[in-house]
Amino acid sequence: MTFDLTFDNRFTRDLPADPESRNFTRQVHQAGFSRVKPTPVSAPKWVAGSKEVAELIGLDSKWLGSAELTEVLAGNALADGMDPFAMCYGGHQFGNWAGQLGDGRAINLGEVVTADEKHWTLQLKGAGLTPYSRTADGLAVLRSSVREFLCSEAMHHLGVPTTRALSLVLTGEKVLRDMFYDGHPEHELGAVVCRVAPSFIRFGNFEIFASREDTETLQTLVEHTIRSEFPHLLSGAGPDAEVGPDVIAAMFEEVCRTTAEMVVHWMRVGFVHGVMNTDNMSILGLTIDYGPYGWLEDYDPDWTPNTTDAQGRRYRYAHQPQIAQWNLVALANALVPLVKEAEPLQRGIAVYVEEFQKSWHSMMAGKLGLSKYESETDDELVDSLLTLLQLAETDMTIFYRRLADIELGTQEQPVALELAAVLNHLSEAHYVADEVTEEYQQALMDWMRSYQSRVLADDGFPANDSQRRQRMNAVNPKYVLRNYLAQLAIDACDKGDDSMVSELLDVLRRPYEDQPGKERFAEKRPEWARHRPGCSMLSCSS
Repeated sequence: MTFDLTFDNRFTRDLPADPESRNFTRQVHQAGFSRVKPTPVSAPKWVAGSKEVAELIGLDSKWLGSAELTEVLAGNALADGMDPFAMCYGGHQFGNWAGQLGDGRAINLGEVVTADEKHWTLQLKGAGLTPYSRTADGLAVLRSSVREFLCSEAMHHLGVPTTRALSLVLTGEKVLRDMFYDGHPEHELGAVVCRVAPSFIRFGNFEIFASREDTETLQTLVEHTIRSEFPHLLSGAGPDAEVGPDVIAAMFEEVCRTTAEMVVHWMRVGFVHGVMNTDNMSILGLTIDYGPYGWLEDYDPDWTPNTTDAQGRRYRYAHQPQIAQWNLVALANALVPLVKEAEPLQRGIAVYVEEFQKSWHSMMAGKLGLSKYESETDDELVDSLLTLLQLAETDMTIFYRRLADIELGTQEQPVALELAAVLNHLSEAHYVADEVTEEYQQALMDWMRSYQSRVLADDGFPANDSQRRQRMNAVNPKYVLRNYLAQLAIDACDKGDDSMVSELLDVLRRPYEDQPGKERFAEKRPEWARHRPGCSMLSCSS
């Protein structure tokens, strides 16, 4: 089978392969990958697919849902030209070096090259054992696979840099999982997601070779990465130009810049990754590995969706920018053996700090409908807002959308703001009515008046409520993949009803638009979901 796809498998061509062909758990040295085939499954069933991703990789959408493609994307067959493998990498997990990790349940099928010469790696998650599976089974369950499939596509349509998802397929088999690690495992439906990205190279790919002082393989990996993913850094020098310290430092600086941009987008939409280990950080500044993620519902900067992180909250929402910087330092340390000195890599870290601050300011100005960020006024305005959002349990997504609807008037004719009208607009964003106290109401009105003055004094755009609303609604989504919505789709799918997965995917394709008849997908978390498993915090079990 070809599906009219052409494969150009650069990673397996450029990197040294594991000489051991047998598939058993082991330490793999001086190799970038191990060749391994997916484990066949008994009764694959198509659940959902992304027509946009099919188009991206040059796959005719007529194949989506077909028996032939289902067999391939479940792991039962290979298309012509595929060269399946699992990557070798290490990583820091929760701040501690974990040694070799690798693709324990992800198998890269191969790299599709499209007519415009772009490369897209197809990767099956949940496709069975690899040499890096350690004590696990290499499989994935329905609940985590639904979440990964939907979130990959939701993030793309939100404008957040991300890996993509082509398909979600049930395997027809049961997988034993202890969801809460409390000694009560249960059998769950097995599933496989086909993930798609230009590359799945992570910070940890570099760390493993540096930790083993294997500079030869490290240099080979760096050269492959630059020639494949950062060829513009060799522009004018020819494709065979030497990849020296200056080019490596330039690559690192670009990684720092794109990582900053990615995290700012996370903060903009209220996304919390949950497991920002270095093996979950893409070298391309893409959101990768959707495990126990979540969206802020009530604005709580200390919230993390990961039960494993419940005590230390290392990967909480507000800490993500600092963690990204910490991870970049870990990557820099892995590159020092090739760059030979720290100073060029320290410049990259400085770029991250500068880029994040600049992008954060621009992002917050956009969320508030301002033409640009003015530190003299806006530092206090934003700080006061973030404090206000915590005085009463407030839904972040709904708050910004409803804020855009409040009429402020013009500089010549400002609207006289009234408490009752403001509260009426924002009531949908409040979770607990009793928390809307007199103290909160006073703080709210003080902030609203400051905000109104700032908007009406903004010379960058005409002071027009309609235009401000349009600007704000272009960056503040109405629809995000709330945990409880994902859980409802999982519950239905578990009973054989795939319709909500498809309906959610369709709604999330247009997250900034008002969609008549779909308002229920924009509602705040219902009370029944406050502490329900899958709707609040999640474990790493998947």
